Amino acid sequence: MTEDELLRRHPTIWHMAADGSWPSIRQNGLLSVTRLLDLYGVAGPARFAIESARRPQSVTLTANELPPAVVRDNKPMSDAGLVKCLQDGLVPKDWYEVLNRKSFFWVDRERLDRLLAARAYASHPQTVLEIDTKALLDSHRSKVRLCRINSGQTMWVPSDRGNATFKTISDFPDGPGRIGTKVRPAIVELVVEGGVPDVAKFVLGVERVYQGKATSLPL
Repeated sequence: MTEDELLRRHPTIWHMAADGSWPSIRQNGLLSVTRLLDLYGVAGPARFAIESARRPQSVTLTANELPPAVVRDNKPMSDAGLVKCLQDGLVPKDWYEVLNRKSFFWVDRERLDRLLAARAYASHPQTVLEIDTKALLDSHRSKVRLCRINSGQTMWVPSDRGNATFKTISDFPDGPGRIGTKVRPAIVELVVEGGVPDVAKFVLGVERVYQGKATSLPL
């Protein structure tokens, strides 16, 4: 795939965050879980439980002179599901750590809206950031990767995944019939390795979404 094709298809992308998290994101950026744990000084068994294992519940990080930061649960994954689909000799611990080194964006608003309406999220307010894709690429091009699956889900017929799951833009497959359809786009996730510490510069809008209603928040 070329960068021009990516931008033509997805000029904007979205990130869903916990309610009330925009001030923290605006101050510290949209960091990967690994970098958040570094920033908040989390170590030892507490770090392992967040970074290297399944999180059955979301975790709120706190530290002096820093606003609270929420690390979401990863309930849609399980060790048993990962064992069925992991390749390249990876084990569940490896995959949790792979994902926790990235920040994730949805490229398709319809897919995000389905997630917002899902039982796990519909009853709680969510923060949604709309991002200028080109501006993000211009600053973080070397760290951007594309993914054809929901990499954090193993509940419904888990897709195979491994070292080649996240591809550079130029390595992502292109050509007739390979990009996908309007119903199910082949690019599911855009990720940035390590996170986006200056994400506020690329944010076009911020919404608080609750029970299907969106309220704009000040940038």
